[in-house]
Amino acid sequence: MRNLIIAGLVTLFCMSCNKDETTTSFVVRLTDSPGDYEAVNIDLQAIEIHVSTGEQSSGWTTLDTNTGIYDLLALTNGVETVIASDQYPTGRVSQIRLVLGESNSVVIDGQSFPLKIPSGSESGLKILINADLVEGISYSVLLDFDAAKSVVATGASEKYILKPVIKAVTEAQDGAVKGSVIPAELGVAVYALQGEDTLSTSYAIEGNADFFLGGLADGSYTISFDPGELSGFQGIIIENVSVTVGNVNDLGEIELVQ
Repeated sequence: MRNLIIAGLVTLFCMSCNKDETTTSFVVRLTDSPGDYEAVNIDLQAIEIHVSTGEQSSGWTTLDTNTGIYDLLALTNGVETVIASDQYPTGRVSQIRLVLGESNSVVIDGQSFPLKIPSGSESGLKILINADLVEGISYSVLLDFDAAKSVVATGASEKYILKPVIKAVTEAQDGAVKGSVIPAELGVAVYALQGEDTLSTSYAIEGNADFFLGGLADGSYTISFDPGELSGFQGIIIENVSVTVGNVNDLGEIELVQ
């Protein structure tokens, strides 16, 4: 088994309304490639992340984890499963930690052998990330698990331990557009359009003029502002707004007129 990839998707976005942009949705997905063993079972107990906000460290936060026994070799040929998802304050993600239980095993020639995890159930399996995340951008954290080097036969007969060899790569997945609408007392619907398709929607709610359009791929968009027929104000359409993955295009203040 050459490449096991645990993919963590860090997503910051507001698709349908003005949400708190200082929180991050973190989704961890697990997938694998065909390998040299018949099964490699891990007893997943928890997934934790270490986040720093500004100059303050929030320490370890436990994500909402789908605990249980996972056969890594069952997750092949593009099959994947979500093993954790949660919300936490935006900041610098320094590490991810996988906490494993005692029911880990490897199957060879039809026979199951215990797979010991040194410190796995105590300090966990720590993977360095060190990623500064831009508010409003979705991220994919790929943990490349080299199982060929990680499952090790000990000197004793038919005894195996797991010493994980994992490489982490963090990549931005999308871009976003943000700004504000004045007068601030208007409730304005804001749309990101490509052709006839609406790809993202936000609302500059009355008393809160800010809008945020997230989850956008590279490309050129038309941004439409609709204050409603009864507002007495005219809508605005801004064409050729550029979006690049990993960046938030700030349009600044958009002033509507009567």
